[in-house]
Parts: sequence; C-alpha cells; structure tokens
Amino acid sequence: MNCFIVTGEPSGDALGAKLLAALRARDPEARFSGVGGEAMARSGFVSLFPLSDISVMGILPVLRRLPTLLRRIDETARAVVAARPDVLVLIDSPDFTHRVAKKARKTLPDLKVVDYVSPTVWAWRPGRAKKMRRIIDLVLALLPFEPAAHQRLGGPKCLYVGHPLIERLSELRGDEVLRADGPVLVLPGSRRSVVARMGSAFADALARLAVLRPDLEFVLPVAGPVESVVRAEIENWPVKPRVVSGEAEKFAAFRTARAALAASGTVTLELALSGTPTVVAYKVPKIEEFIGRRLIQVPTIVLPNLILGENAFPEFLQDEANGATLAQAVAALLDDGPERRRQLEALAKLAEKMLLPSGQTPSDAAADAIIALARPA
Repeated sequence: MNCFIVTGEPSGDALGAKLLAALRARDPEARFSGVGGEAMARSGFVSLFPLSDISVMGILPVLRRLPTLLRRIDETARAVVAARPDVLVLIDSPDFTHRVAKKARKTLPDLKVVDYVSPTVWAWRPGRAKKMRRIIDLVLALLPFEPAAHQRLGGPKCLYVGHPLIERLSELRGDEVLRADGPVLVLPGSRRSVVARMGSAFADALARLAVLRPDLEFVLPVAGPVESVVRAEIENWPVKPRVVSGEAEKFAAFRTARAALAASGTVTLELALSGTPTVVAYKVPKIEEFIGRRLIQVPTIVLPNLILGENAFPEFLQDEANGATLAQAVAALLDDGPERRRQLEALAKLAEKMLLPSGQTPSDAAADAIIALARPA
C-alpha cells in the first residue's frame, strides 16, 4: 500500500505514530510519505518539512504565518499528486489538511481520502459537514456521537474508531477508597492564553476552599511548554498548589484525586474516564464570546457531557467562572453527598459508551478502515 499522511499539530502527530505502527503490522511492505512530527519520525517517517512550520493556532498567529502556510499547502498538495497514493490520510488540523486534499483532488479526482479526527461540525460551522463530502470519502471519529452528527448534517460516511484515551483506562482509573483523603486537582489550562484568563478565578477559588477546608491538599499537574507559564502564574496565588510534572505523575494524581477544578478541554475527558468528580470553568475574550454565542450549536462545551448526553460535570462560563462560585461547586464534591454521587453514577457509564464493541484499540480500528478503503476486496 502507498499511503500519504498529513497532520498539522502535535496531537495529530501522536495519533499518526500509532496509526503507522498499526498499518505496518498489517502491511509490512507499505510505503508512507507526507507531513508529520517527532513521534512519527521516531518510527522512520520522513516529513516533507518540520511540523512547526504549520502548527499554529489563533487568528493573529495564523495571519503572521500565512505566506508560509499557503506555500506549505501548495507544496504538500503537489507531493500528493506526485506520489499518487492509494489513500490520503488527513489527521486533524482541517484548516490545513482539507485545503491540501482539495488541491490534490483537482488533479487526482479519484483519490481516496480519509479524515482521521472529525472537525467539530456538531458544535459550530455545521455546513462544513456537507462540503466535506466533495473531498472526503471516510471520516474516522474519536467521539461516539459523531457518526450520527455527520449523518444528520449530510456529511461523509463516518465511523467511530475510538478515542486514544480508552487505551489508557488502567492508567487513569483510581480506587474510590483512596480518593476519600486525596487531593483536589487544579488544571487551569494547557495553553498560555487560557492559563492567563483562568488564573485569577482559580487562585480565588483555592483561597476560599483553603478557608473552608484547611486540610485540603491542592495538586496541579502540568506538562510541556506551558509548565513555565503555569509556575509563573501561581507565584502570586495566596494558596499555592503542589506542581507535579510529566504524564506519569499527572495520571498518578488522577487516580487518587478527591475532586478537580479544570479549564474546559481534553483534560475533562481524562478526568471523566478516571472517575474524578469535576467542576469545569472557561473564559474567552468578549469578542469570542459574542461570536461563539451566535455560532456554537451545542448545549455544553464539555466533552464528557456531550458523550453522555447529560451535564455530568457542571460548567461555569465567563462571569460565572468566578472564585466564589467555583469554590462552592468544588466544596459540594469533597464528601459523600448527592452531587458527588450524581457525578460518579454518570461517569460510570462513560467508558461503556466509548469502548469499541470489537475490543480493538482505536489505532487498529482506524488502520483496518483505511486499508479497506485503499484496497477494497
């Protein structure tokens, strides 16, 4: 099999590395080319250019890098045409990868294209789903409700292959007995801008909780480039959480946590799968709030809530995300009581909804689907 893979950010690179291993296990002679990062490079994948050239987020950073992005889109599309692959696999980063597929398909109209990680058409820009049918043959979804969303919106064929976190349940799950005296996790975000926006509210919440419960320990797991930002942010907090670094320490903290206060993001899914009762908060600049309230089409921005179809985790947005409100909500989770029991009952259903009936890993399910499309029987 001749497979061309394109990703545009580190999370996609991590998915791509696992996918490469699964595809090679099925087809040891397979040939791979495209765009990837360090994780894919460790398995022998040679990228057309460094992933850092295109891994940008936010309106202003994209505008500053626009000439480079446009050049890399054109370069990648030309490489796809030259390779004439059996299948083009796009991994996340739709603003980049979809443009590559669109350009390549102008020359190769029969090119088979897989989109691994669905764009959030169920949350905003729902019209994108129908437009995707022109360039995408198959969407491989990480969230179990996404196939139904694509069907409802007139999108391409969509198959749920599982979220990579379901492979790590044993690392995430803890014992409720151990949690009785466990710490409260504090997770103010994984991006510099989010940490800056959430910092004052989280600091105030911790100060209030420390007055209510002087026995509480606060732990802040942090990893990657945001660590220095987080450490600088908490320097001025009246109550300083204990910082733990790295993924292993983070998951160890999840297994023993009594409760958590978290900024909205993928970490809420990690917390839910670990069975940690959580309060979620999030703030965006006023202009983004103005736009978001008119475009976002879901009743919650919290992933576990969307998967469960109920607001298992309470969420506090914008002005509601203040220290007093957050402290009160976390306090309700600290001891056995109706709010803690309600969350635990809801979270117990989550893994069942996310596990694949076949028992496969997400990477294996994705690889099987890609090979079936590339080389139909």
